[in-house]
Amino acid sequence: MKFKKENLGYIEGWVSIVVNTLLFGMKYWVGILCGSVAMIADAWHTLSDTLTSIVVIVGFVIAARPADKEHPFGHGRAEFIAALAIGILLGVVGFNFMAESVGRLIHHHSVKFSLFAIIVFFVSIFVKEALSQFAFWAGKQINSKSVTADGWHHRSDAIASALIVVGALFGKFFWWIDGVLGIGVSLLILWAAFDIIRSSSSALLGEAADRESEKKIRNLILKNFRIVKSTHHIHIHRYGTHNELTLHIKLPSSMSVARAHDICTEVEVLLKREMKMETTVHVEPA
Repeated sequence: MKFKKENLGYIEGWVSIVVNTLLFGMKYWVGILCGSVAMIADAWHTLSDTLTSIVVIVGFVIAARPADKEHPFGHGRAEFIAALAIGILLGVVGFNFMAESVGRLIHHHSVKFSLFAIIVFFVSIFVKEALSQFAFWAGKQINSKSVTADGWHHRSDAIASALIVVGALFGKFFWWIDGVLGIGVSLLILWAAFDIIRSSSSALLGEAADRESEKKIRNLILKNFRIVKSTHHIHIHRYGTHNELTLHIKLPSSMSVARAHDICTEVEVLLKREMKMETTVHVEPA
């Protein structure tokens, strides 16, 4: 079943905004009641999920705009920029709570966890894991880096909540548990931020065509055009849902320019139909 990319992206974003805002309110409240830096850090981590989902929606709004004079290849890379913004926001949150957690350990600050607080964070584990599964599914359906990044954000929050529940159960035995858990949550946030920034930056800088795509392109050309001696210099330029393909083919040196041009046009039509890419072919003499 196929989905319109921006519609499924909007649904994931709005579901995340509503659920995370409610969870933030509950987590922050019980964190203040307990005086727990780990719980408050996780609450703000959850709120950052709301902010990143807003970024996802804005990214889809911009990416859905058609090509214009200033952007002839469309606005699809706005989604990668949105994912990059998500990673930066996560990094800021992670560093801030790392510093606060270390301060708790230095000053030997301990907390007591209430049963209600444990229940709230236990419920959060399952809610956030459900959100992450939905985001991963949606991201796969529409091939979206920003939605998938949002899914990892949900997953890191679910793991953080699980750590806090474990820590709360043993908090009365170890005074340092809140500070250590705060550091653990911060490291999870920072790792998620690094992974999102790395993958988004790679897409923006431009990535080499994967081997499977290269193999399919070569097989299509060589199977349908026996006169083509070889293909090389295959580059795929991705702009969200719009992809540009450039490649070189070798033809007999005795062939006329008119005939070589006709073959190039036929190759471009074939690859546009089979690979859904706008193709430009460069000819070289064999």
